[in-house]
Amino acid sequence: MKETKDSSQRLNKAEKSWILYDVANSAFIMIVTATIPIYFRSLAEGSGMSGTSATSLWGSATSISILILALLSPVLGAIADYENMKKKIFTIFFVIAIAGGFLFTFAPGWLSFLIFFIISRIGYAACNIFYDAMLIDVTTDERMDRVSTCGYAFGYIGSCIPFVAGLLLILNCDTIGLPMVTATRISFVITMVWWIIMSIPLYKNVHQQYSLPHEPHVFAATFKRLGATFQKLAKDKRMLFFIIGYFCYIDGVYTIISMATTYGGEVGIDSNAMVLALLLTQFVAFPCSILSGTLAKKFGSMRMIKIFIVMYMAICLFGYGLDTELEFWILAVSVGICQGGIQALSRSYYGKIIPKDESSEYFGFFDVFGKFADFFGPLIISFCAYFFHNSKYGVLSLILLFAVGLILITLSEKQPTAAE
Repeated sequence: MKETKDSSQRLNKAEKSWILYDVANSAFIMIVTATIPIYFRSLAEGSGMSGTSATSLWGSATSISILILALLSPVLGAIADYENMKKKIFTIFFVIAIAGGFLFTFAPGWLSFLIFFIISRIGYAACNIFYDAMLIDVTTDERMDRVSTCGYAFGYIGSCIPFVAGLLLILNCDTIGLPMVTATRISFVITMVWWIIMSIPLYKNVHQQYSLPHEPHVFAATFKRLGATFQKLAKDKRMLFFIIGYFCYIDGVYTIISMATTYGGEVGIDSNAMVLALLLTQFVAFPCSILSGTLAKKFGSMRMIKIFIVMYMAICLFGYGLDTELEFWILAVSVGICQGGIQALSRSYYGKIIPKDESSEYFGFFDVFGKFADFFGPLIISFCAYFFHNSKYGVLSLILLFAVGLILITLSEKQPTAAE
């Protein structure tokens, strides 16, 4: 992409407000990754449940929320493309996410906690469909890489603020005279309040710029449009190859993110070291995400995505031989360098090639592939752990996913669009 005056200007109010929502919701996914599973396990084991059963239930809850959203995403996205609907539907799921968050915070037992967590997780994931689709409303194609990477970058660093505040409260609960359960619940409240406050600028300054005219029979028209979109995807080989390639490589990315602490524990890494390594990944990802946007402006977003894929293949190879705490720290830094850039540039590249007035619908499909990757990826690790009695082979097998993804997105560049 050639640098233009437009792409080098300062971020405007709408762009900054959009970025701040990434700061808002990233705090939630931070506690979902680090704190909430530990809290649920304590609730379940406190009621007499075995640790294995608690782990199985937690995995099932995560899969259920992912599966529900994967099936609903295209329909929700298609409805949101109609005039003034994007923010309205976003608001419905935002309320669901926040309400579910407060409800699971004060849930008295593991079952009610699990139910409210699923509700909150569904609301969070649904909001992201419309949030991603708002990218085309706040900026231009020339600035999209920069804005998208800033979203991930500030999301990484911003999410650490409420997380660290909550973590310090939990670690010092004895000193300040709070039961650990109460301190943990307060940390959840801090995250929810942070999420609400940081979302206010998006509501004030982000408005739907691209839309379809209202239909008299919205639901019938929506399903008709979905069928037409499937046909368009089948004809547009460039978009089809890209989105299937995206599914493959993002599968590897999400698997590394979600399974890092599990894998670290298996090879004997101390749990405190893993939490600190997770924080380090966030801090490293901040400048590297911004840098990836600058490099994409010079070399092109697709070329940078390919470079990140190759780097991830090297990470998998390194992870296969990992057996010391120092190597785990090196792995954390390496992931931090890549993960923000590859996710942000994938989002912005996709935003450039889709029809602007159908952005929510197309991002609904984009979300389906991302959600099923999050659902499918850990199964690869589990399969290898079961049959080979070692997760290292699962980590190594992820290279194949990255390789297939690289081949497919390379093929996508050589394809004409449906319009051509």
